[in-house]
Amino acid sequence: MPTKETMTLRNKIIGVLLRDARLRAGKTLKDCAEVLDCSPSTITQFELGRKPLSLPQLEVLAYFLDVPLSYFFNGEGLPPEEDQPPPPFADIMAARRRIIGVLLRQGRLEAGRSQKECAKLLGCSTNRISQYELGQRDVPIPELEALADFLSIPIERFFDETATTLARHWQAKREVERFMQLPPELRQFVTEPNSILYLQVAMRLREASADTLRRIAEGLLDITY
Repeated sequence: MPTKETMTLRNKIIGVLLRDARLRAGKTLKDCAEVLDCSPSTITQFELGRKPLSLPQLEVLAYFLDVPLSYFFNGEGLPPEEDQPPPPFADIMAARRRIIGVLLRQGRLEAGRSQKECAKLLGCSTNRISQYELGQRDVPIPELEALADFLSIPIERFFDETATTLARHWQAKREVERFMQLPPELRQFVTEPNSILYLQVAMRLREASADTLRRIAEGLLDITY
C-alpha cells in the first residue's frame, strides 16, 4: 500500500524532472502557467513537489516542453525542435480527464474492486473516486500510480498513445526519427519524385505471397536468359 511519504517523494521526483525540462526548453514559469491556465506559483509548487500533477497536465507540459511523457518515468528526453502552433490544451486536458476516468472505472470493475476499497487505499472519500471516474477531477499522478498498482493495471494503459493531438505529435516525431536513421543514400532515394513508382512496386511485393514472388522471379530469369 502506498504511503504518504512515497507519494510525496514521487511528486518531488516529477517536480525535479519538470523543472529540468522547462529550463532545457528555455521556458519560464509564466509560459507553463499560461499553458495550464494557472498561476506561475502553481507551477513552482509542481516543481517543488508540493502539489501533485495530474496525467493530462503532465501530458500537456510534456508536449509544450518537447519531451516525451516517458521522460517523467525513465528520464529519457528528445532534443528540442522548432516551435509549432499550440493545440487547444484546455480541451485536450478535459478530454483526457474523461478518458482516464473511463479507463480507471473499467479497470476497477475488471479487478472486482469497489469505489469504497479504492477510497480506503487513497485515504479519501468515495465521492472523490466517483469524480475521478467521471472525469470531473484531476487524478494526481502518485494516486493514479497507486490505483493502477492496486487494480493490477499497467500505468501505460492510461497514457495518451493513439488518438489525440498530442499522440499524433509524438507519432510524427517517431516517424521522422525512424526516417533519419536510414542511410543517407536511401533517404535521398525515397525523397526523389522519380522513386515513387519503385516504392509502390516494393510495397506490392512486400504484400505478395511466396508463390507470387516465385513466379515473378522465374519470369525475370526467363527475360535475362
